[in-house]
Amino acid sequence: MDAATELTWMYLQRPPQPDPPRLPSGNPLLLLLRPLPLLARLRVQGAALPTNPILAAVTAFPALVPLDAPVLVGYSGGVDSTVLLHWLWRCAQASGTPLRAVHIHHGLQAAADEWVLHCQQQCIALGIELAVHRVQVESDTGLGPEGAARQARRVAFAAELREGETLALAQHQDDQAETFLLRALRGSGVDGLAAMSADSLLDGHRLWRPLLQVPRSTLLDHARQHALRWIEDPSNGDDHADRNFLRLQVLPLLRQRWPHAASALAGSALHCRQTRDLLDEEDAELITHLEVAPRVLSLQLLRQVSPGRAARVLRAWVVGHGAAPLPATVLQQALDELLPADNDRQARACWHDHAIQQWRDHAYLLPAQLPVLPNDWQTEWDGRAPLPLPDGGQLRLQGIAAFERPLQVRARVGGERIQLPGRQHSHALKDCLQREHLAPWRRAQLPLIFDGAQLLAAADVVIAAPLQAWLQAHDAQLQWRPGGW
Repeated sequence: MDAATELTWMYLQRPPQPDPPRLPSGNPLLLLLRPLPLLARLRVQGAALPTNPILAAVTAFPALVPLDAPVLVGYSGGVDSTVLLHWLWRCAQASGTPLRAVHIHHGLQAAADEWVLHCQQQCIALGIELAVHRVQVESDTGLGPEGAARQARRVAFAAELREGETLALAQHQDDQAETFLLRALRGSGVDGLAAMSADSLLDGHRLWRPLLQVPRSTLLDHARQHALRWIEDPSNGDDHADRNFLRLQVLPLLRQRWPHAASALAGSALHCRQTRDLLDEEDAELITHLEVAPRVLSLQLLRQVSPGRAARVLRAWVVGHGAAPLPATVLQQALDELLPADNDRQARACWHDHAIQQWRDHAYLLPAQLPVLPNDWQTEWDGRAPLPLPDGGQLRLQGIAAFERPLQVRARVGGERIQLPGRQHSHALKDCLQREHLAPWRRAQLPLIFDGAQLLAAADVVIAAPLQAWLQAHDAQLQWRPGGW
């Protein structure tokens, strides 16, 4: 079979593809094919439509897919996001699904304002609503310029997403290969080498990368076949940044020897992701047995698993509660200091805004800085409304409208005594709190309720005999929520 016959056979074997919508000559889409005055000042790429229908059909670019939810497209104006926007626009037309775009203005390039205008003109031509977010890329985050810009984009995306919307981003197979290499060069394990996911979550919304298995060359072919117009970021030609160095110097060299290098590296990332998913399932199941209360792990049980598994469990545990991932050095510190069997230890490992604190053979996930009640704070409370506390917490009386008279609430200063139900003599509050296994950091937040000089309650933890009898008689109860949790 000669080459032309084989090509024709491949075309005939290909499942039928939806035809692009037929557009009248007055359709605004045709604006995309005309030179725009603005674009004369920009590096804008484009090409003529293909003339060979067989060559146009045999392409690895994905067919149109039904969209079952509104989509927000991250649109920079570059070729990748331009192709994604065009493809999803066609999908949305076929599905009747709402489609919007969002452009992030980083302010890092002199032409950034012109890029906004370009994106606005392209979206007007397609009839797509475009939101523009101007962000400030912080230089002191410790993430580097690329990481800081990426974090700023994620915050802007999360702010723009509407209820039920899916965020679609244009990362492709070459991006996945670069990410895999970057992670490997940083010594990442299987979690890092899994690179990007085609489907994940961002602030409770679906984050979708539908082109993750598509080579960049195929995206370029699609852009040229459809005569799309896009802009070039001049910083993409600077190999100072690590990712650009891989893209401009390393991957072309690898392709000289292994033409399929990007595909192979992306495939390895996929294998790592599949392995990671299996491990994640096991970690989640194990955490259900180790977590004895929200944000509290049993160290006695954690010591019964291997060190490698314990490391995975700690990483998954903190991320599952919304904390930043554990840096490798902090993770190793936690393993070295938390796992030795010593019930009297109070080891503490801190990172970003969180800390893992050991107390009584348990590990507690806490804010790095927990608020406390000021020593001189006091107020009156009649119970009619929840009492806001200075640390952001709250004290509430439930089951009855109010106390019989206003009571005084103040911070603990030490030396207080309380008369417990069924006892004739008062007891040191400190001893009572130790018997209740109240952690030291919680004691600093504890509001005390007084009637004159008599201590009636330490929040809802220790309640004196008179107040306990009154609460029981009225089928009422106290409820305390400490701040910072």
